[in-house]
Parts: sequence; C-alpha cells; structure tokens
Amino acid sequence: MHYFEFAEKDATLYEATSSMNTGLDEILEIRKDVSATGATVDVSRVLIKFDLSYISSSVSSGLITNPKYYLNLFDAKPTALATSQSLYSYPVSQSWIMGDGRADSNPRITEGCSWTFKFGKINGELWDSQISASGATWFSGSGFEASHSFGHKSRDMRMDVTDIVNKWLSSTVPNEGFIVKRSGSIGNTDSNLDEGSTTRLGNFSFFSSDTHTKFPPTLEVEWDDSSWTTGSLSPLSSTELEDLVIYMKGLRPEYNQKSKAKFRLVGRARFPERTFSTTPDNLTVKYLPSGSTSGDGAFYSIKDAETDDVVVPYGSGYKISCDSTGNYFNLWLDGYQPERFYKLCYKVVSGSGTADETQTHFDEGFTFKVSQ
Repeated sequence: MHYFEFAEKDATLYEATSSMNTGLDEILEIRKDVSATGATVDVSRVLIKFDLSYISSSVSSGLITNPKYYLNLFDAKPTALATSQSLYSYPVSQSWIMGDGRADSNPRITEGCSWTFKFGKINGELWDSQISASGATWFSGSGFEASHSFGHKSRDMRMDVTDIVNKWLSSTVPNEGFIVKRSGSIGNTDSNLDEGSTTRLGNFSFFSSDTHTKFPPTLEVEWDDSSWTTGSLSPLSSTELEDLVIYMKGLRPEYNQKSKAKFRLVGRARFPERTFSTTPDNLTVKYLPSGSTSGDGAFYSIKDAETDDVVVPYGSGYKISCDSTGNYFNLWLDGYQPERFYKLCYKVVSGSGTADETQTHFDEGFTFKVSQ
C-alpha cells in the first residue's frame, strides 16, 4: 500500500541573491555556479515541507504499519550535470515563511525565506546569528541525514527519508521540513565538500508545488498491507503460470479522489485444458503465487496512462493480496492527482532461475481516472 502527501510549501535559497525570495517559483533549483577563474562559487538549496498530521494519526491508529517514506522530486530539465553525484536531505532546524516571490520578480521580493533570512528582510531575523548568510540551518548526525545517488541517465529523485520522518513523528525534533542540497556546510564555507569546491557539477531542476504539470513534489508512504486467505480456492499450477493471462474484475473507468478502492484481478492459463466439469475451467478462479516462498509473489505497479511514467514502482509495499473470492489489492486514492488517468501493471514471480526466467510482466492497458 502507498499514500502520497503533497508539499505544504517549498522555496529555493540562492547564495548569489541572498535576500531574494522564490516561494512561488514553479521550479526548485539546486545549482552550483563556478566563475571562469574559479574564484567564486555560488550554490542554491531547496526547502520543502509536508503536513504530517494525517500520516501521524494513521500510524498511531495502526492504519499504517511499519512504513517507509520517500521524498520524490521530478526532473525539470537540469543543465550540465556531472555523470555521477549525490544529493542530501536534512531536517530544517528552524521555522520559515515560504513567501510570494519569484526569481524573475521585478522589483525583487525579499519577504519570505531566503539564503540570509528565515522570514524576510524587513523582519531581519537571520538563519544563524553568527553567520550573516548561512543558507538555512539543519539538524545533522545519526538518523538526520538521507541521500540519493544519481547516475548518468537518472534525474528524478526518490530518496529514502524514513529515519528523518520518524524523528518528526516521535517528536524528537519539530517538523520544519527538509533542506535538499549537495554536501556542504552552513554558509558554504568548506571547500572540501561538493558545494564549496571549484568542481563544476551542474544544476538540478525539479518541479515545485506551484507547477502546472503532473509532477509536484510528494512524500510517499509505503507499507505492506497484504493479507493471504485462500478459502477453498486452488493455486495456479506451474503449467498455468508458464502462459498466464491476467484480467480485471469490476474495474471502473473512474474513481473519486477521496475513495479507498479495492481492485480485483484474476490469473488463468491462456489456453485452459479441456476438462469434464459443470464449471468451465476458464471461469474457475485460482490464486496467484502468494510470496510465501522467498522471492515469489505477485505485485502491482501504477503508471501515468498518458506518459507511461512510473507513479508507483514495484516493491514490497505493493504485494497482491488474496481472500476467499480471489486476488486483490487496495488503493488510497486521496493521494493521487485528480483528473489524471492511471494504468495498472502487474508482475508475477514464480520458480527458480534468472529474472527473465522467473518474472512475467503484464501491461494490458487496464486504466482508470481519478476524479475530484
């Protein structure tokens, strides 16, 4: 199971324009600008905060159990990125105001958070009273750092931030949001770290909460809600699994965004064997592999039906369940964007051997719309 929380507020802090607010920009940037001579280095950092009240109450009530948390940021055409590098997240240690500014505002807006100020230039309260231009402050140490490594082609970010979110939910530190940045110190004064060095690493661009695209930042909650009760059902045989087809039962074209829906699927042999029975074999429901054997099981993934972008990847939180009627899984649709079409895909893992030998993928065009 999974749930998506959308950002409550976000902004980019620019070292070069240290009092400028960008709270309403549609793009979040993690920049590194090195002068031609290498004499000056200016960077930017991202602040982003999520309201955790619903997640907290769901964990406390047992509705969400043993979750993992991922911070998702989506690529908005970065420039000149180095082949391999990492970004880091930490919990912000002070409150801040998002503000109404944009990078192209004229005149420049200085009310709201910036590299120098927490609340704005008129208020004048610095992030750090000892450093006039600090670029925010954050908690560090064990359990306060998360990271994500980027390869040559990977530009979206799905960062495991479980430890940080658990610190907030346990009230170890207050939730003032994440700061996302390259490795570097408060005030960007350490030339041995990525931010302060003269190495050119390029500029990350991600869509903000003010984007008009389908890709705002999200905090993804993932947990295993699967259950397995087969009643009088029989399993699909190894022969049936070799040439399997999957179809949906009762898939509706549209679901309300506030609903929690149960999706049912059935697997059967493509060409059922002829048997002498009062019930045709192609109407007999059997269940998919349960996952009780290490590595085996059935899983679902969700894609954007128009772009084919993966919204929900295959993982341990996306196992198919079973009851006496057949296989199913549940979705909390209040974490999905409304007026958007989604596509259901499946993976069945069974037997031994290589991934190609044991995994079968199904992308049969099962789509639905989430409506407001």
